[in-house]
Amino acid sequence: MTVAPLGVSQKVIAINNQFPGPLLNVTTNWNVRVNVQNNLDEPLLLTWDGIQMRMNSWQDGVAGTNCPIPPGWNWTYRFQLKDQIGSFFYFPSLGLQRAAGGYGPVTVNNRAVVPVPFGQPDGDVTLFIGDWYTKSHVELRKMLDDGKDLGIPDGILINGKGPFSYDNTLVPEGLQHETVGVEPGKTYRFRVHNVGTSTSLNFRIQNHNMRLVEAEGTYTNQQNYTNLDIHVGQSYSFLVTMDQNASTDYYIVASPRFVANEPRWHDVTGVAILQYSNSKGRASGPLPDAPNDLYYKSYSMDQARTIKMNTTSGAARPNPQGSFRYGSINITQTFVLKNELPLRINGKRRRTINSISYSPPETPLRLADLHNLTGVYKTDFPTMPSNAPPKMASSALNASYKGFLEIVFQNNDTDVQTYHLDGYSFFVVGMDYGEWTPDSRNGYNKWDAIFRSTTQVFPGGWTAVLVSLDNVGIWNLRSEKLDNWYNGQEVYVKVADPLGYNITEMIMPDNALYCGRLKDLQKPQIHQINKSSAQAGDRWSVRLLATVLLIIAAVISS
Repeated sequence: MTVAPLGVSQKVIAINNQFPGPLLNVTTNWNVRVNVQNNLDEPLLLTWDGIQMRMNSWQDGVAGTNCPIPPGWNWTYRFQLKDQIGSFFYFPSLGLQRAAGGYGPVTVNNRAVVPVPFGQPDGDVTLFIGDWYTKSHVELRKMLDDGKDLGIPDGILINGKGPFSYDNTLVPEGLQHETVGVEPGKTYRFRVHNVGTSTSLNFRIQNHNMRLVEAEGTYTNQQNYTNLDIHVGQSYSFLVTMDQNASTDYYIVASPRFVANEPRWHDVTGVAILQYSNSKGRASGPLPDAPNDLYYKSYSMDQARTIKMNTTSGAARPNPQGSFRYGSINITQTFVLKNELPLRINGKRRRTINSISYSPPETPLRLADLHNLTGVYKTDFPTMPSNAPPKMASSALNASYKGFLEIVFQNNDTDVQTYHLDGYSFFVVGMDYGEWTPDSRNGYNKWDAIFRSTTQVFPGGWTAVLVSLDNVGIWNLRSEKLDNWYNGQEVYVKVADPLGYNITEMIMPDNALYCGRLKDLQKPQIHQINKSSAQAGDRWSVRLLATVLLIIAAVISS
């Protein structure tokens, strides 16, 4: 789809002719079938950020578990939203495609038998915030391949739209901006996702408190924030009550955080409008202030530490979230994963974890295991940093099924990092500046740490998480910053059942695609999905209390 969110015409990845894509609105334990018709001119996979794919990494939609969907082909994902609630999103996982769009929301609602720990909101609003380049994702890829940095983004979009004209000297005329219409006195649930390329953002709504209620599938202790730092790949839910007068509209702002002291960053701000139905005028004047860290360097870290789990509320199940007493479980395995400044390996600018820059093999790891292929990858990824020279490798971490894993992310870079683990949520038990040591465990939160799938790691600091390894499969652990991910800052965590295949893990789907060393097993796709088959699938799914979403990813010139 050709759009011009920042005044420059460019092609974006649309889904069902929408940018951002349509909502997948489901309920705990529903079975979902998603047919993806790839009308791009390059391979495609969709991944489901925060959806755990219980015992079913076959549906995860990343290169280590799935062969990509070739151009012109369709492929159907089939998975269950097992024991999950909350706010998530899907996006294309290959080759910086998310920098061109292709993302959309996933809302997993509570079952009727499990009460939500707040009153029914009067409305539900999804906001995608993220930095944006007017260059295509193909051009951005070439920049990275040539060893260049992507540089300062051209703007920040809110729901795929440019900023409101809050300053005529900074915002070109004629840009379309997002407007959220509300009724005075009503309370709305705002689900906010940072789907950008690499920039942490501070989110705020002028003159309105934001009561945090959920983070990536966990109900939180409810407290008010006037602003919150949301890092790349993170998702939050707020309750916002329309309790201000309607003399004017109000600004909704997403502005960059932890960026260089470069004047051009001041021109990069996302601005939408909150508009009461009885509003008497346009928003005007300066934007609400962002946090000032000049004299309070730990502001963002201290804010992050206040985000905690509501231990008394149920979520996907009626039993309280705090009933899993993670603080009393013995740690059985520890990974200390250190990233550093970008460096050159074989003449290429790369990113590393423990001196390894991941090189994805042509054959997905999970398929290689199933077919007993050797030489595709090794399970020798170092669990601790070392002084070994950096190298590129197809290497995975071995983790023990039913163990209790401690992962320490050590960030020796000058930028904030964001890490995401597919297949799991983890307890974010500690973060601080400096080098992590075993004595750092004395400061862990062992009772109400937030349970989520994406965490920030501040520059020159560490973040520690605890994971209960109860989900068999091969799971991607990655930097959510697209440039770092593309340049090798990822690894796969192999959680194998010692009893063997098809004991606890779901079997390989009958529609699995083949590629790499197994490409000769792939049969031609002789038909595309059509209207009648989509309708038949819909009838089938309704009968089984499931959902169907026909998703078409396409680049279309309008």
